[in-house]
Amino acid sequence: MGLFNNRKSENGRNFVPVWFMRQAGRYHKHYQNIRKDHDFMSMCKNSDLACEITMGPIEDFNFDAAILFSDLLFPLEQMNLGLSYKSGPPTLETTLDSLEKVKNIKLIEKASTFYNFQKEAVEKLKVALPKDKTLLGFVGAPFTLYTYAVEGAHKGNLISSKQGLYDGRYEKFFETLFPELIENMYVQAQGGADAICLFDTAAGELCLKDYKNFIIPTINKITATFKKQFPNTKIVYYSKLTHLDYLRELEDDNIDVLGIDWRHSLPKVLKEFGSDYYIQGNIDPVWLHLPWNHLENNLNELWNEMSNSNLDLSKWIFGLGHGVLQHTPEENVKNTVSLIQSKFNY
Repeated sequence: MGLFNNRKSENGRNFVPVWFMRQAGRYHKHYQNIRKDHDFMSMCKNSDLACEITMGPIEDFNFDAAILFSDLLFPLEQMNLGLSYKSGPPTLETTLDSLEKVKNIKLIEKASTFYNFQKEAVEKLKVALPKDKTLLGFVGAPFTLYTYAVEGAHKGNLISSKQGLYDGRYEKFFETLFPELIENMYVQAQGGADAICLFDTAAGELCLKDYKNFIIPTINKITATFKKQFPNTKIVYYSKLTHLDYLRELEDDNIDVLGIDWRHSLPKVLKEFGSDYYIQGNIDPVWLHLPWNHLENNLNELWNEMSNSNLDLSKWIFGLGHGVLQHTPEENVKNTVSLIQSKFNY
């Protein structure tokens, strides 16, 4: 597919490629050492620092893909909502609790200029990254960005966000966001990203009816528009808490990879959707906090289940059902990647 071509283990067989969401992050000493002297936004917007942080897990753990170190909430800064990381978790000065506020959004800068820091980082990563590694860019999916803009966080029952599907806020938000988000994806692709990930961590909070009626049309519009401009750049769509019926409704020919969380049966997803997509997934990130003997046993059981399933394992990309958690033991990350690359062969 152009993402993970010819990954070979020492025995000459193909192996299942592996990368983790948030693989460059707080659990990693390499990141922590840089963080001592820099605030989070500077780490994202200084392309040299972003490149250095992104490369850390490649150099220390040998992941098969690097994912741009950045943050998915920067569109809310571009929308002049007062995005800040000074208190630790991201905060907003303004939340979109009325249709009037959505209508009054004033962009602080056009996307092609605003996101140039990401383009510069991607360009530097293309030089630094070994040629056999894949480079992933990413953006937040519309509903996930919208819920944060409305609620100020991805938490709670999302009452206001869900009401906004029916009072016009989501529609108007997407109207404003769409050209900017597309340009954000273009900028990363122009820099040389092999794929762009659409992260939809809030999608599974919706009932199937609302996901089908409100979210899928916006995802379809984004993927179709992007592929017209960059037909050879892959699209990864990851949704958290969604189930098989959500994936069945998606039916998007412009998505190349479906990312799922650990609540799915991986063989079932690969069997049903492997002919249409590559499947990225899907262990519980908490497994990486287990003593190695338990983690190793779980991974071996998963491999036995997958290797005995008579499925096309070339369509599987190993990952986590969400991001690497803080305080995850680095040794477990290193050992997991090594085990997959040496044993998950087909």
